[in-house]
Amino acid sequence: MLDLELLKTLVCVVEEGSFTRGAERVHRTQSTVSQQIAKLEERVGHALLQRDRSGKQALPTEQGELLAHYARRLLAMAQEAEEALAATPGAVALRLGVPEDFDARRMSAMLAGFNADHPRARLETVSGMSSDLQRRLAQGEIDLALVKREPRSGDCIAAWPERLVWAAGADFAPDADGAVPLVLFPAGCIYRLRAVRQLEKAGRPWRQAFGSQSLTSVQAAVAAGLGISVLPRTALLAEQHRTLGRAAGFGPLPASELALVAGGPRGMPMGRGLQQLADYLVAQLGKRR
Repeated sequence: MLDLELLKTLVCVVEEGSFTRGAERVHRTQSTVSQQIAKLEERVGHALLQRDRSGKQALPTEQGELLAHYARRLLAMAQEAEEALAATPGAVALRLGVPEDFDARRMSAMLAGFNADHPRARLETVSGMSSDLQRRLAQGEIDLALVKREPRSGDCIAAWPERLVWAAGADFAPDADGAVPLVLFPAGCIYRLRAVRQLEKAGRPWRQAFGSQSLTSVQAAVAAGLGISVLPRTALLAEQHRTLGRAAGFGPLPASELALVAGGPRGMPMGRGLQQLADYLVAQLGKRR
């Protein structure tokens, strides 16, 4: 059986490339670390590190790199086991899905606030496109989800309209004779659908100039002038974005909707923890309007 303490020492030395810096990470003397590595090498029957003449610098051998790879996995599993055992007995995971195209900074602040208010809750959050989150809700993989969708397109706990606009960089000048360069989210995103539908309805050619499922990346691409995009007005960056209207050939866009949706059978009451999370999100999201 491999000793986890020895494996941790090996990983630290490999990552630092030095016995001295590795020793600092595990709070041991350099001589103790050298002894631990020697003990591990004896246990596995292979040289694990190549030492320089000073004996302070170290590079992993082929076997050392392989063992370090497995060591990281074993140490991660051990940490996971400790955290699971330390968790509040009977605590139920609150599984929340959040859209990839949502303000990550604001969402992180909200989730941190919930954790601070409910320290005994075990919040598990995943992100993805709204279409993926709706699928995961239906399959019971998550309990609550915030999704971007067509207005009033299904049951929800609460919903907030999103006013959509054509967003461009401060210095962007559309070419009336060429294809409109678009900065787009992946297929299935309602913002992408709004942009493509309006241009095709108007008979205007378009091309994808940049694509990403990250709101931050889309905002940056628009600000850099790579193309234009459809965004909620709340996602515009001051002094970096401007809106395009009829004068530039871009008409108004139908609103979309941000909805908080629960999984599980229709009409089934939520548990206390999930209800607290839902109430918290409703209160926080109501402030952004």
